[in-house]
Amino acid sequence: MATHELTEAGFADVINNNDIVLVDFWAEWCGPCRMFSPVYEKSSETNVDVYHGKVDTEAEQNLAAQAGITSIPTLMAFREGILVFSQAGALPAPQLQQVVDAVKALDMDDVRKQIAEQDAAAN
Repeated sequence: MATHELTEAGFADVINNNDIVLVDFWAEWCGPCRMFSPVYEKSSETNVDVYHGKVDTEAEQNLAAQAGITSIPTLMAFREGILVFSQAGALPAPQLQQVVDAVKALDMDDVRKQIAEQDAAAN
């Protein structure tokens, strides 16, 4: 299995110590989550350079709350420790691959510059 179960205890380390991290927030009782699971698993086998994590929102309620999860499944993508994508709903395989490709193609210097500009404008 190429996906990894994530817990609150190790979540920050995974995000900060891997270049690209996808996180699937899910629950066993969630039908769309069960439909998305094989698509996500296949992505983890195809995109071996991307860390694929899963958070069981029932077991990790505090982590789900901290992440602002209000609907599942929710997919989040982090690049160099920065949240760059978050969307609720199950994605079909081609759309999931588009997300992975877009995250890989990001100019992170530009992303950090945009974040700095937004922070400056907010202060």
